[in-house]
Amino acid sequence: MRLKRYIILYLMCAFALLGWAQKKQISAARDLVKAGKDLPKAEKSMRELLSDTTHQYNMKAWVVLCDAMMKQYEQGNEKLYLKQKYDTASFFSLTKRMFETMERFDSIDAKLYTSTPIKPKYRERYAQYLNAIRPNLFNGGNYFLVKKDYAKAFEYFDSFILSDKASLFEGFDYEKNDPLMPHAAYWAMYVGYKLNEPKKIMKYAELAERDTSMHHFVKQYEATAYLINKDTARYISALKEGFEEYPNFAFFFPRLVEYYAKNGRYEEALETVERALKADSTSIMFRFTKSTALLNLGRYDESIKICEDILKEKPNFAEAYYNIGISYFDQAIELAKVQQTRAKIAKIHKLYEKAMPYLERYKELTPQNKDKWLAPLYTIYLNLNMGKEFDEIDRIRNGNK
Repeated sequence: MRLKRYIILYLMCAFALLGWAQKKQISAARDLVKAGKDLPKAEKSMRELLSDTTHQYNMKAWVVLCDAMMKQYEQGNEKLYLKQKYDTASFFSLTKRMFETMERFDSIDAKLYTSTPIKPKYRERYAQYLNAIRPNLFNGGNYFLVKKDYAKAFEYFDSFILSDKASLFEGFDYEKNDPLMPHAAYWAMYVGYKLNEPKKIMKYAELAERDTSMHHFVKQYEATAYLINKDTARYISALKEGFEEYPNFAFFFPRLVEYYAKNGRYEEALETVERALKADSTSIMFRFTKSTALLNLGRYDESIKICEDILKEKPNFAEAYYNIGISYFDQAIELAKVQQTRAKIAKIHKLYEKAMPYLERYKELTPQNKDKWLAPLYTIYLNLNMGKEFDEIDRIRNGNK
């Protein structure tokens, strides 16, 4: 029994000493805050104390921690206002830590971790304070966006948006009342797009769609997320939807037509082009794409006519020369597949002769595109028995050996 009493007495003394040390640590940090000196030291001290599970609910320590951070913020804000030397990144980092810390403190203050929450004592004080500086979370996101630190930028936009769900800001209803929310959601999508991370792209897609000024980009990022996830059905659906809303936007049309062309769905490609031309009948891109769709469908004369009209407007539009040349070339190849007669051979040679100047012009304009002009010109020179030209193209074909 005596030993038991000694143990109890020892534990009581130990707890008393620990309590005294804890009070001393809090008091020292509070003195630093009052003096406005060594504030990072005061913050660190309280964080270390609160990291101990035996002290994690110490309200006095939480208050001193929050006060230390607010004092740091006010000093930093003053330096920025006076244009004194100050680390901007650290200022935004402090802002974000304050939100994270005070939101955590609010859950403890309100005993949200228990089955019987209470009215929090400090909520109004910290909520009003943070509400006033909350735009700096958005500004922090933009700061790191400019720095191309996209992962960190996402953290700030994420924190800005998520504050709407924090118990600390109960009643503020930022999603409804804050006009910056859709913009923050858009920029969160954008940095997710730059990071090539579908989850980040789509996390706030619904909210971002309210940013009408950037809605076409929102639809682009959504389509990209589906593409990254290899969800072809939803990717194509997103391209169709985006194209219907924004036929002149550069992203949707070419990818939708490319998909149809790659899968041999040339009629659908042509239908898409026709809808695009209703939006802008003068667009050279739309008109040229139509000529390509017609070429793929074997409607050569129509394809040639469109490209001839384009070349009247843009004489150096290389791809128009290619489409005309290939239209004649493909007709020659098709004729060559059937039984030959002298008349057919003459017609084949005539088609090769028509194709040749257009493909040669294409070669002049795009010498780097050998994969497109080399084989047809080789075939043309061979069939027309053009020795000098054939020898030259053959050297190119064999790597100039």
